[in-house]
Amino acid sequence: MTHPRYRSRHPHDNKGRPIIRPRFRRFRQALAVTAGVGLVGALGAGVLAWATYAKLLADLPSIDSLQIYQPPTVSRIYASDDQLMAQLAKERRIFVPIDAIPDRVKKAFLATEDHNFYSHGGVDMMAIARAGVTDLFARHGRRPLGASTITQQVAKVMLLNSNVLTLERKFKEALLAIKMEEVLSKDKILEIYLNGIDLGNGVFGVAAAAQTYFNKPLDQLTDAEAASLAALPKSPTHYNPYLHPQSALIRRNLVLDLMVENGVLSREQADQDKQEPLLPERSPRFGPLADSEWFGAEVRRQLIGQYGEDRALNGGLEVHTSLDQSLQSAATRILREGLVTYDRARTGWRGPVRHVDNVTDSNWTAQLDRIVAPSGMLPEWRLGMLLPGGTRVGWVEHGVPRIATLLWSDIVWARRMRLIQAGDAIMVQPQPNGTVSLRQIPQVEGAAVTMDARTGRVLALVGGWSFRESQFNRATQALRQPGSSFKPFVYLAAMEQGIAPSEKFDDSPISYGNWHPRNYEHDNWGPTTLHDALRESRNLVTIRVAAHLGMKAVAETAEKAGLVDKMPRVLPAALGAVETTVLKEAAAYASIANGGHVVQPSLIDDIQDRAGDVLWHSTALALSSGQQQPPAPADSATSPIVPVGGAANAATLPTAPTAAPVVSGPPVPLLTDQRPVLASEASSYQVIGMLKDVIANGTGRLAGEGIDRPIAGKTGTSQDFHDAWFAGFSPDIVTVVWVGFDTPETLGKNADGGRIAAPIWNKIMKVALADRPRVDFRVPSDIVLARYNTGRIEAVDGFKSDQVPGESVALHGFGAGTEALTATDTGADSVVSDSENDMGNAPANTGASTAHTSQPNAPAPQKPDSGEGDIGVGGLY
Repeated sequence: MTHPRYRSRHPHDNKGRPIIRPRFRRFRQALAVTAGVGLVGALGAGVLAWATYAKLLADLPSIDSLQIYQPPTVSRIYASDDQLMAQLAKERRIFVPIDAIPDRVKKAFLATEDHNFYSHGGVDMMAIARAGVTDLFARHGRRPLGASTITQQVAKVMLLNSNVLTLERKFKEALLAIKMEEVLSKDKILEIYLNGIDLGNGVFGVAAAAQTYFNKPLDQLTDAEAASLAALPKSPTHYNPYLHPQSALIRRNLVLDLMVENGVLSREQADQDKQEPLLPERSPRFGPLADSEWFGAEVRRQLIGQYGEDRALNGGLEVHTSLDQSLQSAATRILREGLVTYDRARTGWRGPVRHVDNVTDSNWTAQLDRIVAPSGMLPEWRLGMLLPGGTRVGWVEHGVPRIATLLWSDIVWARRMRLIQAGDAIMVQPQPNGTVSLRQIPQVEGAAVTMDARTGRVLALVGGWSFRESQFNRATQALRQPGSSFKPFVYLAAMEQGIAPSEKFDDSPISYGNWHPRNYEHDNWGPTTLHDALRESRNLVTIRVAAHLGMKAVAETAEKAGLVDKMPRVLPAALGAVETTVLKEAAAYASIANGGHVVQPSLIDDIQDRAGDVLWHSTALALSSGQQQPPAPADSATSPIVPVGGAANAATLPTAPTAAPVVSGPPVPLLTDQRPVLASEASSYQVIGMLKDVIANGTGRLAGEGIDRPIAGKTGTSQDFHDAWFAGFSPDIVTVVWVGFDTPETLGKNADGGRIAAPIWNKIMKVALADRPRVDFRVPSDIVLARYNTGRIEAVDGFKSDQVPGESVALHGFGAGTEALTATDTGADSVVSDSENDMGNAPANTGASTAHTSQPNAPAPQKPDSGEGDIGVGGLY
């Protein structure tokens, strides 16, 4: 029997079971309901979470692109000496494989951005927890502390392309990071990150940043400089060392401390690195090299035309060009000097850049600071202020005011047109003797091209006075009349039809209707050899030669040479009343200089992709191997010059050896020329012989001054002196120079190619030939050199085996073909001119110049009456 005091306080039924009162029953029921609701809610939340996860997973971008990821990369253009000339890019980035990135750079970024990178699986849970606690207790009202790994950053930038701070983006970022870690190696992820990260100043990736901030390649960075780059991802603008040097310095030192914490640096080394000043070298953007802008712009245009803008600018192309940088700079300087010389001799001073009143010796620097220098002002010029007294000029150089005296000769020259006075903002060039010379930007323009005569490789290309002032390239885009520089192609067509240089055509007046062409000198020589006619640029002989040949033959020669695309079949075109460019004319002359092979001008030697595979290279000339034959006679020293007198018998004249050369010796490299043939080597040499005398004894004398090398060339002057040309070559170099106004107008009385363009050509060729060995024009084996009297001079020409040296044979009468001229032949049905000035306005279908200029809407200039009479559409001299 149980003692009463041990009896339970809870009632029991007769079987000893506790009796549950109603209030406990309700509690258990409520608990069951709550548990049920919680379970349903948990299930619902799970379903919702799974649906959300599935949706996020379905919306994730594919990571397949990262497996073959090739970031947009700078395309680089190199000069012929492999000097970096220019870079093409929308985003400035230089791709570097992970193995080529120095360890100090990788470790600096890992220490500050993701020190657990090689141990986590894409998401660093410890970093997330640490950031969460910090955000909760220590960052009230501030942007949440980030905990993204490098893998997550790659996912965000490369795949999500979004900076919106939302939970959805963070979830996607994490999911992508985990997937990336399953597919890509750690090194591949780090490579993508270090080459793609935005590091401010418009640069992406560590290689471009090293060049931009420190002007160094990656492998030359110090630990402090690597830390400076690693400081940028947090805020490329706020820690930009150019904009905020103090903040950048503090952040750099923090990165060095983090590198110590992660065992990358010792404390002693970090403290030493902190003493290194933060002095980023502000270097100009790589390229273009000085004076190479015209060349680089043309290469860029060709690349975009061949590969499209996206690949050309973002494809990481390595483009090796033919540019000779020293020659390019020299040609630019010489052309500018020639334009300044013309401008100073033919025009006066056009006035100041701007005039400011009340200028004093104390306030001129402030006044000058408000004036913007003209875009066409050269780098060596200075914008100055004429000070009280009218002879002193002040300018500011590197922040330091300078004052010098203006040359008295410049003051006299300026006063011929207008007075100079205190307060005039003028352009000056400091001189070695402490004075300054007055300068002004010429209104006349010019262009020059130098190329290799054998290959067509363009060595220098200058498209105008200043690329900054106008990007219109007058060497490749301006269509201008070549004038008499076209005539050698008429004579080449004649040589191809078996006409000899000593053949005579009548130099007498020709008229048809209202077309009355004349010679430049307004005189007539009667029967004249082709040698003399080309040497002195006789228009009437050239017309008779073209009429005898037929304009079809002349046009086909010019078109095949690439001088013109489509040539009108009218006689004025034989005098140069067609349109061409400086580059096209240089290539056409190269076809003569190299012995008759058609030359395609080439600025690009080869193009490689980012992997170094060659995408393109010229195939016109190919190398093979074989037995080398003994060379044919190379110059006039080894090819005898036969004197010719009276009626010499061709059968008695010595000819070149005809015996088959002996082939022996080991195999040697041979050059195979696969280009089309414009004319035979013999015909080309005959024209070369005549063009040599153009410089030696003809209209191109100024071109040859001081040059002791074999050279040949031709002057060119278009109607009404609109265009002045000189085109010429040595055996291996071709140079063409053009001078004129963008909107065609006269250069002035007697401003012909021999006076305006030839001196510029002369100086460029002296530079081009300076470091080259002396070579002579190769005499073909089927050519006999003969000295004879042309009736005006003693000349040496080449004659083919079926020609009588020095003789002229009857070609159905002198100038045959002109007797039956029609309006179609002469173009007179569309050219009806009584004066030279009228012919300057001839319709386009006659070949009259309609130059394409950078100012297409400029009004047509008023042409002054030159008083030169009726010379005819086309070449003058």
